[in-house]
Amino acid sequence: MPPQIPTEQKAMVIEKTGGPVIYKTIPVAKPGPDEVLVKIKYSGVCHTDLHAVNGDWPLPTKLPLVGGHEGAGIVVAKGDLATDIEIGDYAGVKWINGSCLACDFCQQSDEPLCSKALLSGYTVDGSFQQYCIAKAAHVARIPKSCDLESISPVLCAGITVYKGLKESGARPGQTVAIVGAGGGLGSLAQQYAKAMGLRTIGIDTGEDKRQLCKDFGADAFVDFKTSQNVVKDVQAATADGLGPHAVILVAVNEKPFQQAAEYVRPRGTVICIGLPAGAYLRAPVFESVIRMVTIKGSYVGNRKDSAEAIDFFARGLIKVPFKTVGLSELQKVYDLMHDGKITGRYVVDTSR
Repeated sequence: MPPQIPTEQKAMVIEKTGGPVIYKTIPVAKPGPDEVLVKIKYSGVCHTDLHAVNGDWPLPTKLPLVGGHEGAGIVVAKGDLATDIEIGDYAGVKWINGSCLACDFCQQSDEPLCSKALLSGYTVDGSFQQYCIAKAAHVARIPKSCDLESISPVLCAGITVYKGLKESGARPGQTVAIVGAGGGLGSLAQQYAKAMGLRTIGIDTGEDKRQLCKDFGADAFVDFKTSQNVVKDVQAATADGLGPHAVILVAVNEKPFQQAAEYVRPRGTVICIGLPAGAYLRAPVFESVIRMVTIKGSYVGNRKDSAEAIDFFARGLIKVPFKTVGLSELQKVYDLMHDGKITGRYVVDTSR
């Protein structure tokens, strides 16, 4: 028997730019021919969700809007064209909710760059609701051996940092510095880096984040607030003193983006992932040229990256540090995020 689907559900809705988010009852949507309806059990909370509330990115959101793009749940309905996924399968609603699948970018596995990409919790309603629509081609396939609560942050944070590490070109045995290492993305980046055979330097501030980095196997930790010279301290943390081979930037403010090109080693790569509102990249031209430094952006991941990142989790190589609260408590999470008081990740349980 197919599962019974209600006509109404609970959701956290942004009704105006700047918030707050409102816990209310809204209709349950029906999937189109190429879509699935996922009963969301848990959804991770990403810093991007706060940007969606504040409207401080140069990309307009739909209003009213249901945020969220780390939704893990079960397929309960599907359209006639969704032939490679079944009702009852575990599925994840990711940032890329759908794309055209026909443009040059989609055909080259760069579907995040598709000009018609649908963005969960930003341009279409996302996973901070009990039932969510997504294109069948783009929902993540989650093995049933996985715990939906703990895998939910992997659906954005995990995939994004894994893609960034791939883009860096760092090879096993080399060193990557992870800026914002104690946050949700940073804690996962450390684990993916270790699973890929890399050495890591955690860059963050506070004893709780130092301990978290240590727990996840960081080879060194630099506290940017207590350090007298971050550039020298990061370089000194590498075996030869030349600096890390790559820098993964998941910070939420501008200054770390300015420093990274100074301490990365010659021919090193700086990967920009975090998106501080209104921030700019700056690097010393002379030193960047003669040291042959590469600076590049990395934007989420494609469907293959997603499958690979989930496979690392399914094999027990990734442990997500998270706290779970009810969906109705989402505003409290945003308040903590705004104040910079979150270590690890928060997950919301849609049943409460």
